[in-house]
Amino acid sequence: MKKDNFKIAGQLLKSRLIVGTGKYKNFKETALAIKASGADMVTVAVRRVNILDKKKPILTDYLNPKKIKYLPNTAGCYDAEESLRTLRLAREMGGWKMVKLEVLGDKKTLYPNMIETLKATKILVKEGFKVLAYCSDDPILTKKLEDLGASAIMPLASPIGSGQGIINKINLSIIIKNSKVPVIVDAGIGTPSDATIAMEMGCQAVLVNSAIALSHKPILMAEAFKYAVISGRKAFLAGRMQKKLYAKASTPSKGLI
Repeated sequence: MKKDNFKIAGQLLKSRLIVGTGKYKNFKETALAIKASGADMVTVAVRRVNILDKKKPILTDYLNPKKIKYLPNTAGCYDAEESLRTLRLAREMGGWKMVKLEVLGDKKTLYPNMIETLKATKILVKEGFKVLAYCSDDPILTKKLEDLGASAIMPLASPIGSGQGIINKINLSIIIKNSKVPVIVDAGIGTPSDATIAMEMGCQAVLVNSAIALSHKPILMAEAFKYAVISGRKAFLAGRMQKKLYAKASTPSKGLI
């Protein structure tokens, strides 16, 4: 059987679950949850999480960058210039070139500002960054991101931290069908079953933070997400049965006594 490899910008990942590092009680809980999830890539908010100041608790003491891939993101940025400055700083300090671009529209919805996202993507790609772009579930705009050179498309399932799951399956299906780069569902995942649905639809991966960190037992929830993503991917590869309007008996009628 052919290996089901998962690559982003040429980098091979063992897990299709990417986990955020925010909102946990402390770095120890973060590390235990990441381990339970089986993820080998984590997102890090450059402006919020200490990864370099050794005078304070530092994330790298708990998550070894040699064993876990760090994906710096621009959480808290509201325009292209702010995002560019943040990611240039991340590259200068940590050498990171693969980054998650997140340009927010407002503080209430945390929806992506797609005009600023497109602007920043174009510049970052020209500067040699491998851009994973948080975006709306608009198939036209996600295609524009791909055309600009984004290494992955990250449409939101629903608002960040809302836990509502996938609201617009039709748009997401169109994005998956038309995209030639990995589609990673980002934001709004609330339960492991949401992650399974995304993977069954054909997403290459899912990114989860709040659903794990804000659960009653984050380490156990992280493990649940691990198996949910694996299950969804296997279901997608297996191919679901065709839906029918009427019933069809599962036992053969021929030869009945």
